[in-house]
Amino acid sequence: MGVTSIRVVLSHWHDDHIAGNEAFKDCEIIANSLTASALERGRAEIEGGNPPIKPLVLPNRIFGNSLSLTVGAIAIELRQVEIHSHDGTVLLMPDAGLLLAGDTLEDSITYVSEPERLSEHLIDLERMAGWRFDRILPNHGSLETIKAGGYDRSFIAATEAYLRKLLACRQDPDLAKQDLKTFGADMFATTAVQYFAPYEPVHRQNVEAVITAKRR
Repeated sequence: MGVTSIRVVLSHWHDDHIAGNEAFKDCEIIANSLTASALERGRAEIEGGNPPIKPLVLPNRIFGNSLSLTVGAIAIELRQVEIHSHDGTVLLMPDAGLLLAGDTLEDSITYVSEPERLSEHLIDLERMAGWRFDRILPNHGSLETIKAGGYDRSFIAATEAYLRKLLACRQDPDLAKQDLKTFGADMFATTAVQYFAPYEPVHRQNVEAVITAKRR
């Protein structure tokens, strides 16, 4: 297609976001230092997993906190956040008012992978809410919403509300028993996110993970 240069940015260390890096082994692969460390630590497990991601191609450009780039004349800012995973990276396009959120925001609900760190995730969601942008494109969400230009900033508030309610399950057994449609009724009523039935098992897994994390 005539492309002569590719830079790859890793959003975080999870398998579905680093699989296939072998195709870009001769390119610049950018990640924050926490992602690089997580991949180094997990290399044997990742390469020996099912399916195996082998060879695991590691990032060759590392940054901390933030990194400013340009793609042609387009200004890009990579920002490190602890949301969904301890090593998240999101991509902000300030001039376009656009945030590429990776897995930090997900519709219908976020997937909780580090339940013991939810309080820290809430802190960074609040920090993200203070940035200047108008539209959000996540990796997982409604195709129709994405095709229409993306989500608005209420997406962040909906994610915060869900996480706070998840934490409340530790003290409220009846709340913990609710299905997603009931649990998230207020959130879905705002239309910031939409109820999608396949997320019911994700919600059940989230609740169980948060309650189990409390017992440890």
